Amino acid sequence: MFLITETTEDVNFLTEENDGKKSYFIEGIFMQSDKKNRNGRVYPRKTLLGEINRYNKEYVQKNRAMGELGHPEGPTVNLERVSHIINDLHEDNGNIMGKAKILDTPYGKIVKNLMDEGAKLGVSSRGMGTLKEKGGVNEVQNDFMLSAVDIVADPSAPDAFVNGIMEGKQWIWDNGLMREETIDSYQKMIKSADGADLMEVKLNAFRDFLTRL
Repeated sequence: MFLITETTEDVNFLTEENDGKKSYFIEGIFMQSDKKNRNGRVYPRKTLLGEINRYNKEYVQKNRAMGELGHPEGPTVNLERVSHIINDLHEDNGNIMGKAKILDTPYGKIVKNLMDEGAKLGVSSRGMGTLKEKGGVNEVQNDFMLSAVDIVADPSAPDAFVNGIMEGKQWIWDNGLMREETIDSYQKMIKSADGADLMEVKLNAFRDFLTRL
């Protein structure tokens, strides 16, 4: 079993005002079933719906469905980085639709400011599970467990990052600076990645890069 992440840009930003207080929300497609995604994975409808039902009962309905700003490498939600909480999650024609309220936490305030400034953001699901190769795609198995849905930067960012390091730009870190061999390792990982896994490798390299800033 390992960490499985998926990113989507199919979310909308909205605000609601009540008694002069503005509330911020994101809503849209959080996950999809029976459809090959850009990571070359498929979530069978039965598997995904079973897990969404569990997550709704154990997390959404108990006000525990929190997510972070950014995308950590593990399944555990870090309360210090929480930015939003999901208050609705349901299926619509194979799509898992969600709505989440942006919280007034330090990271939630960052999201609100980004929304006010018109920044382009996406959401990324995070869960644990196993995969089985089937018909040229990796099928997510019924041991899949959703951990969180996070808010992430524009998913095109990893491509911009990859283009930069592939152009031979030198990033040297030592005592807080990145060493050249770190970039070499990124390049080797990306060049050796299969087509179905290329975006996942790019995302992982980009996330690792951000943790070093």
